[in-house]
Amino acid sequence: MTVLRIDASIQGDRSASSALADVVLDRVVAAHPHTTVVRRHLGADPLPADAWATAISGSFTPEADRTDAQRAAVALAQEVAAELQDATSAVLAVPLYNFGVSQHAKTWIDLAIAGAPQGTRLLDGTPTVLVTTRGGAYGAGTPREGWDHNTDYLRRILADVWGADLTVVEREFTLVGVNPALDDFAEIAADMHTTAREAAAQAGTALASRRAAAA
Repeated sequence: MTVLRIDASIQGDRSASSALADVVLDRVVAAHPHTTVVRRHLGADPLPADAWATAISGSFTPEADRTDAQRAAVALAQEVAAELQDATSAVLAVPLYNFGVSQHAKTWIDLAIAGAPQGTRLLDGTPTVLVTTRGGAYGAGTPREGWDHNTDYLRRILADVWGADLTVVEREFTLVGVNPALDDFAEIAADMHTTAREAAAQAGTALASRRAAAA
């Protein structure tokens, strides 16, 4: 079993999304200690911002005529795409930043699409857990309902474009305890944290069970 683990947080050890992804992955590895985990941390080691454009221009250039930069970008795009295609399951920790998907994650997505033939379902049928976190609250009836332009976009890419068998684990109010303006929501935030950890544990157990069933 090969699990692809992607992180996009810029928060390092303080990352709420990475902490939940750890819960998912720990369940899988506990059940299957010899699992191979392929890791790519987009926040700590970002992909080059210009790689996508260079890979696209390279793909339309005869191989013999490509520049060194085009060859490197095409190779990187193919590597990113292959990581997705080779995975038997995936755990992706992608938080909301500035009301949308982070630049690190968007670069990764664009490169992956560029690295395979058009229309390739890079996660076709692959059990995939998306962990996404939000500093505030964006649910129905909140002042910022509809401002989350991250989660639905990721659903479209992972499930509809790439064909993943997708489970989504979400946590809101991660900035409670950090931003004093949110102190009144401490109890709600604690409940959300507990619920998210339980959902992450369940998702990890489900991934482990699917591996056992496929063995």
